[in-house]
Amino acid sequence: MLRTCSFLSTWTQERSMKWLVILGLVALSECLVIIPLTKVKSIRENLREKDLLINFLKEHPYSMIQKFGLKGSFCSPKISCLRLWNYLDMVYVGNITIGTPPQLFSVIFDTGSSDLWVPSNQCQSRACVTHRSFNPILSSTFQSTNRTVKLALHSGLVSGLLGYDTVKIGRFKSENQAFGLSQSEPIKELENAFFDGVLGLGYPSLAIQGTTPVFDNLRKQGQIPEPVFALYLSTKTRKGSALMIGGVDNSFFTGDLKWVPLSARNYWQIALDRITWRGVVVGCTRGCQAIVDTGSAFLLGPSRLISSIQKIIQARFIENEYQVRCCARTTLADFIFTINNVQYPVPARAYIRKGSTPRRCYSNFSGGTESLGKEETWILGEVFLRLYFTVFDRGQNRIGLAIAV
Repeated sequence: MLRTCSFLSTWTQERSMKWLVILGLVALSECLVIIPLTKVKSIRENLREKDLLINFLKEHPYSMIQKFGLKGSFCSPKISCLRLWNYLDMVYVGNITIGTPPQLFSVIFDTGSSDLWVPSNQCQSRACVTHRSFNPILSSTFQSTNRTVKLALHSGLVSGLLGYDTVKIGRFKSENQAFGLSQSEPIKELENAFFDGVLGLGYPSLAIQGTTPVFDNLRKQGQIPEPVFALYLSTKTRKGSALMIGGVDNSFFTGDLKWVPLSARNYWQIALDRITWRGVVVGCTRGCQAIVDTGSAFLLGPSRLISSIQKIIQARFIENEYQVRCCARTTLADFIFTINNVQYPVPARAYIRKGSTPRRCYSNFSGGTESLGKEETWILGEVFLRLYFTVFDRGQNRIGLAIAV
């Protein structure tokens, strides 16, 4: 989920722009966050059309997520490690609690935004009643405010109030933490989402004015041994997605971490040297910017360049998606993303995803980043992050990349 002077997760007064591609969402605007939620069908709608929804929900019930990750850590004992649940290589969610006694929520940990929000029990929208909601009356540590926060979406307006309470992530506890409580979510695409809310891990400059993001609050309270967090995103064939806070578990990657300095401190933004395919530059010809975003499912770039890439891989636009021959997953060449003079290959099996049938596959490239500004910008979403274990270092304002195991 991304937001620049415009994007999701931003409860706002003067918001920015952000891309939530997980549900095919895109956010724009200054002062308000705008997300066109109608361009891509929800995961659940796609499953339903393919007669797979019933079986999928039997195998991956929503209630399962509510209990997942509460039974200790599977990382090194020295690292606070929160398990994440992988839904179809499209959404990764983990559990947090808010309040005293704790109320449980499943959230997306989003490096493209900085705010925390969950539904309020005052919200009667279907998107709220189909998910867990926060009840302030049940929490002895909740502090209310009269401050209204609003999120402008393409399909409607989500609104709520700003509150403060104790938020627990793994073994860390952020006291007096600001968060948004939505009171209205009239957005159909959110009704069947596999998460209750969003916890932003971006820089404070993206947060609601006057508030402190969760990670920064934990730092301020002296709870984090090192000002870093890391993400390991599994594939459908690998188990054990994880968010590590305060340190790094080396067992999740091979080789050495390659460090890349940030080029801006709002998103986790870095300089991208070029993008090549079979030795030919297909993007970022003169150098450009890239945003490492855990809230985006795909590889995003300017529409003009993405259109050329779709032609290269012989993708055809059918039923609102770019379909590719499944045999291409084993025959097409890698796209090479060169970052800080280091090459990061993205193979065809990563940029082409399997559909519900053996003969149906889809492109994991998507356009639209020209809305982020004049400079060429790419978004390295979960397609990239599944391949490369990623460390987000706030202490030295850099990102570390290594081959994921």
